[in-house]
Amino acid sequence: MFLRKWPQKIPNPFFLIHASLTQFDYIYIYIYIYVYVCVIKRSYLFLFFSEGFISNMSVHRQYFPDDEDEKGAAIRKYNSHIKSHETLICDPGAQNYGPYILHGIQEKYLMRFCCCCCCISQPVNCMSCAVRALADPSHQRAGTNLRYFEQLLSKELRARGQSQQEPADERPIQLDTYERPKDYLPEREVYEALCRGEGVKMTQKRRSRLFCRYQDGNRSPRLLLKPMKEEDEWDSPHIVRYLEALSDEEIEKIKELAKPNLARATVRDPKTGVLTVAHYRVSKSAWLEGEDDPVIARVNQRIEDITGLSVDTAELLQVANYGVGGQYEPHYDFSRKDEPDAFVSLGTGNRVATFLNYMSDVEAGGATVFPDFGAAIWPRKGTAVFWYNLFKSGEGDYRTRHAACPVLVGSKWVSNKWIHERGQEFRRPCGLTEVD
Repeated sequence: MFLRKWPQKIPNPFFLIHASLTQFDYIYIYIYIYVYVCVIKRSYLFLFFSEGFISNMSVHRQYFPDDEDEKGAAIRKYNSHIKSHETLICDPGAQNYGPYILHGIQEKYLMRFCCCCCCISQPVNCMSCAVRALADPSHQRAGTNLRYFEQLLSKELRARGQSQQEPADERPIQLDTYERPKDYLPEREVYEALCRGEGVKMTQKRRSRLFCRYQDGNRSPRLLLKPMKEEDEWDSPHIVRYLEALSDEEIEKIKELAKPNLARATVRDPKTGVLTVAHYRVSKSAWLEGEDDPVIARVNQRIEDITGLSVDTAELLQVANYGVGGQYEPHYDFSRKDEPDAFVSLGTGNRVATFLNYMSDVEAGGATVFPDFGAAIWPRKGTAVFWYNLFKSGEGDYRTRHAACPVLVGSKWVSNKWIHERGQEFRRPCGLTEVD
C-alpha cells in the first residue's frame, strides 16, 4: 500500500516532505504518522494512486483495509507501549532508537515536516512533539512555536463549536526529559534495545563455538543426496538456522493458499486454552493442512526429516503476515506449570520445539529476539530457524522467551510449525537430569 517512491504529482502539503527532507529517507519517518490515518480514513487513499488506479477501483478494492485492519491499527496505535513519538524519537529522552530518528535534523526541516503532519493529524500533538524534539532545551523559538500552534488549535475547536482548550501559558516551557511509564512487560527495555540491534550478547568466545555443517537428518533417505545447510545462531540454548529451507516457488504457493484465509492472529488463553486476540500480537495468520496442497505436505515432511521429530502430532502450519508496525511482544511458545489446560484440548502434550520459516526479507525491523540471553535473529528469505522449548525432561526452558520485533519498513511473512511432545518418546528420549 505504501510506495517507496512518490507519484509525479504530489498534492500539497505533501510536497514539502518530498522537497525538503533530503537528509534522510523520508518514508521511514512519514510512514508512522500516516499509517493509522491512512487505514482509518480511507478517503485519503486516493493521494497515493494515479488516475489509472482509480479507474480500476473495483478490481483493487479487495486489497483495501477491512474491519480487521482498522481494529489492528487502532490497537497498535493506542494499546502498544511503543508509541509513534518513541519510535520517531520526537523527544530528547528517547534518542537511542537507531537510524529512524528526527534529532540532528535542522530546525527548518523539522518544522516543515511537522507542518505537513498537522494537515492530517492534530496540530498541537504533532507540533508539541516536534518542538520537544529539539535537543537544545534553551532553544529560543521552541516555546513560541508551541504556543502558536496551541492557539491555532483553540481557534479550530471554537469554529467547530467544541470546548475550548485551556489558554496557552505564556510562561517559559520547560523541556523535560521524557520518562516512559512502567508497564506489564518487565524486559521491555532489553526487548526494544535488541530490536534496534543493540545489546546483542555475541562475544568472540561465543562466536568461536558456532559452526556450520551439512545436516542429513540422521541419514534420512530424502536428505542423503541433498543435505540441509545448517548454521549455529546461538550456542546455549542451541538455535540453528537452515539455509534454502523453502524455495521461492514454495513460498509463493504458501502465500497464495494463506491469503484468502488470513485473519487477525490469536493467542491461546493460558487459563482456558481457547484462542483469542491480544493487543500484544499484531499480525494476520492462517492455518494450512497437509491435505490443502502437495506443497504443504512436502514442507511438513521436510520439517520432520530435518528435525528428526514426528509432525503427526504437530499443529497445522501457521502462516503469519506482519505489516508495518506488526509485532508479537515477548512470550513463550510452551505452556507453563500455571497453565495446565493450555493444550489439553489437543491431547498431544506441550510444545517441545518451534520450526520457523522466514518467507520474506524485511527492509527494517522484524527480527526475532530473545531478551533473556540477548540474541537477535534477522529474517532472511528462504531460511528457517529451529529451537527446543523444552528440556529432555519435559521441563520448560524459560530462556526461550522471544519476540517478533515491530516491522518498520516492508512486510514480513513467516510460517511456523509447533511440534508437540506426543510421538517423540523414542525420537528424543528423556535425559539423566532435569536440564539435559
